[in-house]
Amino acid sequence: MEFRSPGTAVPEIENSLTFEQVFKTHFKGLHSYACTLLKDEIMGEEMVQNVFCKLWEKSGDIKIKQSISGYLYRAVYHECINYLRHEKVKATHQAHTKYQMNNDQSTGNASGKVMLRELEEKLELALQELPEKCRTVFQLSRFEELKYQEIADRLDISIKTVENQMGKALRLLRLNLVDFLPLLLILLHL
Repeated sequence: MEFRSPGTAVPEIENSLTFEQVFKTHFKGLHSYACTLLKDEIMGEEMVQNVFCKLWEKSGDIKIKQSISGYLYRAVYHECINYLRHEKVKATHQAHTKYQMNNDQSTGNASGKVMLRELEEKLELALQELPEKCRTVFQLSRFEELKYQEIADRLDISIKTVENQMGKALRLLRLNLVDFLPLLLILLHL
């Protein structure tokens, strides 16, 4: 990396020492400048560090033919402006996404309602196809929210039988409702 003031050159051997010296000399001022632009000390520090990292990585390609200070302040300015633009785009996207979700819920997403109705019908059919004991155990567990011990007591069976019947019911339902699994995942995370 060559740091040059107009008309001077820095030998290659001294470059890492020069880089360190430039860093130590200018970091505080650049950090203060970045903080005034961003109103955030931590992000200001990160922007200045980004500038110095880029400067170090491109050390063989960069020839500063003006004042080092001017170059660094301009680089920090552009780094901060790019960061602010990126944050603005993120905020706009988040606001749009939130608006879309609220709008879909308030107006009622027609395709979502149709899929939910189909899922309910398919679930009802899948439940009817379960063996009677299996269906009873599943309904007591999922719809009446009974614990396995309560189910065992009510049906006068062992807890192990309840566990086996639940496992069988879940396996059969999973097979019958495989087309609706993505919708179920979405509904469960809302």
